Amino acid sequence: MTGNVLKAYAPLPLLLSLTLLSSIVLAVGIGSVTIPARVVAELLLDRLPLLEFAETGTRTSSVILFDIRMPRVALMALTGAALATAGAAYQGLFRNPLADPYLVGVASGAGLGATLAIAGGLDATAIGMSTVPLAAFVGGVLTVGVVVMAARVGKTTPVTTMLLAGVAVGAFATAVTTFLMLRRLDGLQRAFNWMLGGYSAGGWRPVLTMLPYLLLGAVTLQLHARALNVFQLGEEQAQQLGVNVEFLKMLLVSAATLMTAAAVAFGGLIGFVGLIVPHALRMLGGPDYRRLLPLSMLGGAAFLVLCDLAARTLLAPRELPVGVITALTGTPFFIFLLRRLKRSVF
Repeated sequence: MTGNVLKAYAPLPLLLSLTLLSSIVLAVGIGSVTIPARVVAELLLDRLPLLEFAETGTRTSSVILFDIRMPRVALMALTGAALATAGAAYQGLFRNPLADPYLVGVASGAGLGATLAIAGGLDATAIGMSTVPLAAFVGGVLTVGVVVMAARVGKTTPVTTMLLAGVAVGAFATAVTTFLMLRRLDGLQRAFNWMLGGYSAGGWRPVLTMLPYLLLGAVTLQLHARALNVFQLGEEQAQQLGVNVEFLKMLLVSAATLMTAAAVAFGGLIGFVGLIVPHALRMLGGPDYRRLLPLSMLGGAAFLVLCDLAARTLLAPRELPVGVITALTGTPFFIFLLRRLKRSVF
């Protein structure tokens, strides 16, 4: 029985990898200037040492590919991977398939930080990056810190209390954000676009800045995937089986928050990725977090790259915020998930 299950699940990583690769090739080739897949391959091979495949006439395509499209596609892939992996971790931590990375106030805090930077007219750069994503990252991390401190009961941090604290602190941060946006109507459009996942970063610097946070968070979660499996039995049973429950909770929240804050800082508030991708892959690949976390990373990256491609092309030359596309695709799945859960409960 186990062997048959493993055989059924075995092609899934390969399928997701091929989907991600195909989505990247599509995304870098399609736009106001179409770059055929053959030219994309030639330009990539041309970057290898001692090889020269690209023709002289493709130099313009090279600039479009490497300076404009590839940084954007790479950033969307990292953002999708971060949100989906963090979503899988939060669903395991709260033992709730409806949990997502924004549950403990990361989104609200990041939105407040970004709005403060926009409303304050802080368009300068700090440590080589725009102050808007920097402020969003700091706001998201600080908000989760407040949530964790507010949820502490003695030496423990109950999951239910953390959820309630996240809702309360998130609502407060959202209220302050709305107040600031209404006070500074000139920055309203920019803040609104950012909150819907409007891409505004340029070049490779955001990609290189975000990558360490993604790797640190992903490696930390993967190293504790087995403990996360045990945690699904309940806190008391996990404690009896040797899991340091309080340490695990703080570690998972810290790692997932780090990934989510970095994703929100550069990609904006993109909903549903951390909700639907891990849950869909759990249905396809099983509940083992040793497998689910890397699958979520691949699936989230492919999903957001395709959504960003749709956002760029559906109303070309105008561009939709990618959060609109994820909401349009995620809402039907969310309704399906609710109906499925309702049937299982009642």
